Amino acid sequence: MNDTLERLALVLEARKTADPDSSYVAKLYARGLDTILKKIGEEATETVMAGKDGVPEQIVYEVADLWFHTLVLLAHQGLGPDAVLAELERRFGLSGLEEKASRAR
Repeated sequence: MNDTLERLALVLEARKTADPDSSYVAKLYARGLDTILKKIGEEATETVMAGKDGVPEQIVYEVADLWFHTLVLLAHQGLGPDAVLAELERRFGLSGLEEKASRAR
């Protein structure tokens, strides 16, 4: 796993037991799943707007916020970035059409 993702995952895990008044992430955890999901929605919208504006630095900034908050969701659900990386690795080499067809139910 990327070292940055690994280090961040460890910090996010540690924040689960932190005082909500001492940590933004601990406050997100304390407020619960709906708050985390709302924040992801906000960050996704900001990422879309940055993409439309086309300013590279702003796109990177907003994608970093989006990734960060999705990592908070993963940690909240007892998952880590390694699970997502494993899924991406599983998909590597498949065409998008093949991968989508494999999900059809």
